[in-house]
Amino acid sequence: MEKGLFIQAITKFSGGLVIVGLLLFLPAGSLHFWQAWLLMGILFVPMLIAGLVMLGRNPALLRKRLDAKEKESEQKTVVALSGLLFIASFAVAGLNWRFQWWVLPNWAVWVAAVLFLLSYLLYAEVLRENTYLSRTIEVQENQKVIDTGLYGIVRHPMYMATTILFLTMPLVLASPISFFIMLCYLPVIAKRIRNEEKVLEEGLEGYSEYKKKVKYRILPLIW
Repeated sequence: MEKGLFIQAITKFSGGLVIVGLLLFLPAGSLHFWQAWLLMGILFVPMLIAGLVMLGRNPALLRKRLDAKEKESEQKTVVALSGLLFIASFAVAGLNWRFQWWVLPNWAVWVAAVLFLLSYLLYAEVLRENTYLSRTIEVQENQKVIDTGLYGIVRHPMYMATTILFLTMPLVLASPISFFIMLCYLPVIAKRIRNEEKVLEEGLEGYSEYKKKVKYRILPLIW
């Protein structure tokens, strides 16, 4: 086990746990916001398990996933906008629970939680299929086009999984208002995908041919 990588990973994990907890529970004004506990459980427990698996089996992939420093200026804007959306969505969810503006029934919360976990499984499968995945837009040394499995259906299965994850989070928190806020993520991720494909076409051999073979970006038969 790489001690430095472990420390880096557990520090980011702990920091994310604290930040999300503060964004949810401070606006709610109570620790009885059970939907927030549910979201944190289904978000951070699989994240911890996946991180430990990558640390043991593929530390290079974990290192890529921890590197969030974008080199593309356009992507820095996308990351900033995404962060603002998360802050607004979580804070409004806490306020929504506190003042009972528009709260989803419990059955809807549990359905959203199941969809969230299924999307996490999809996310894990993408990580298994593509060891070149990083959190930043770049072409890596010796990188090859992946066109099998989920990549034979859509060009960006990772973004398909994360989009479902992000859109189900507000529903797990029982906040339709937060869901409408998070819908603004769709044009943001579309912008990121267009820029990423431009970078890949310019720097990754065979990507232009792959685009012709696999027509859809994240939604089969739609986009």
